[in-house]
Amino acid sequence: MAISSTTFRRRQAVLDVPLPLDGAAGNQARKVHDGLRSAILDGRLAAGLRLPSSRSLADQLGISRNLVVAAYEQLAGDGLIDSHRGAGTYVASQLPAPRADAEASTFEAEPPPRRPFAVGRTRSDPVLLRRLAAITRRRIAMATEADLAYGDPRGSRALREQVALHLAASRGVRRDPSCILIVSGTQSGLRLCADALLPPAASVWMEDPGYPVSRRTLAAMGLRIVPVPVDADGLDVAAGRHRHAAASAAYVTPSHQFPTGVTMSMQRRVMLLDWARARNAWIFEDDYDSEFRYDGPPLTALAGIDGSDRVIYGGTFSKTLFPGLRIAYLALPPAAVAPIVTARATYDRCPPVLLEGALAELMAEGALAKHTRRMRNHYRVAREAVAEALAKAAGDALRLVVPQQGLHLVAYLPPGLPRGAADRIRRAARIEAWLLSETRVSQRGLDGFVLGFSGHDIPALVAASVRLGRAARNHLRTSP
Repeated sequence: MAISSTTFRRRQAVLDVPLPLDGAAGNQARKVHDGLRSAILDGRLAAGLRLPSSRSLADQLGISRNLVVAAYEQLAGDGLIDSHRGAGTYVASQLPAPRADAEASTFEAEPPPRRPFAVGRTRSDPVLLRRLAAITRRRIAMATEADLAYGDPRGSRALREQVALHLAASRGVRRDPSCILIVSGTQSGLRLCADALLPPAASVWMEDPGYPVSRRTLAAMGLRIVPVPVDADGLDVAAGRHRHAAASAAYVTPSHQFPTGVTMSMQRRVMLLDWARARNAWIFEDDYDSEFRYDGPPLTALAGIDGSDRVIYGGTFSKTLFPGLRIAYLALPPAAVAPIVTARATYDRCPPVLLEGALAELMAEGALAKHTRRMRNHYRVAREAVAEALAKAAGDALRLVVPQQGLHLVAYLPPGLPRGAADRIRRAARIEAWLLSETRVSQRGLDGFVLGFSGHDIPALVAASVRLGRAARNHLRTSP
């Protein structure tokens, strides 16, 4: 049994003290004293912490109570404990500085980018947060035994039903709630699917340029990444067949390709589905920002036209709500449910039931839909502000592609610039945008900037757009 290292307030008792005693003959009182003294001076027993009674500690250690009393008396004489009849025994409130802790790790996690134009950020909405907080408090206060236990590995039935309704209405994806799986994020879902469905060292088509995080996720699993070029019609399926027709899976962003923003044509979609059906391969459709379409009707997802059940659809609440929520979802073909749910049980058992229930309630009452409309309007204004300011400041130095959907736009540099030009411009502009070259495996084509405009203050976006435009113009003016 081990003692908690947490600092307790006075009158809170410690239950167990780890003091292994040598069974050989010797002064047991001295051993108890030395063990407690070391624990106090090392900081393992914090100032003010209540110690077990002499009788309790004696029972734990299997020794005479008189030996513990003797050890406590000596520690009191050392000034390391305070003992008051009827009030208990405590570690002294004033102690020498603890001995040096064990060597700390020098590793520091890189903080997420925050400056304009970092992608993946969202705008906080006090209206929605207050509603979510109220629902969550109520659900915790009224939690049932089932709410507090391990749940269905697929997630709560209520949230899966709401996700199924949402996908059918907005994306044309018809899945029974039994085929919906709640996960902690898109990358978690992607890794889970790959682990459950793909053989070791399998080959996976990846869009090139494409989403670097997903590429790193699959590469870290030991899978072979097959970069497939993207053009104005999306993933070039013919090129994928030529490069490696026997791949086991493909990862695509067909509705709003990351980073180029193109929409996969219907011809390419049919070709991709035909390939998957013929090869018995899986397609992972990452529909990361489909809720934010500014012009025209919503697009039918690839999974919505899949007649052979080879497409796994991945969506997330990180864009509609906030990344810290850590809730995303998969719409699975029926044949994929059993192996993926079985694999899920070896990962994190089940998602957070109480928070899922609160989110399901938000969706059922329409609060999430209203929030999404508010954010869509705000992001449309942000998109237009960036495009206008950047076009004015950059002139011919940048070619902008303003999307009809999504939370980022692309600014291309002219051809013929030396390697490293885009990075120098980025540093001069003091922005955190991804470079197009950072999203590619094959370094072909124009370089430029992937500019996220969601979750940033509009004045800051405008100022950053002016800096970027001027930096691009200055670089082109002074470069040989």
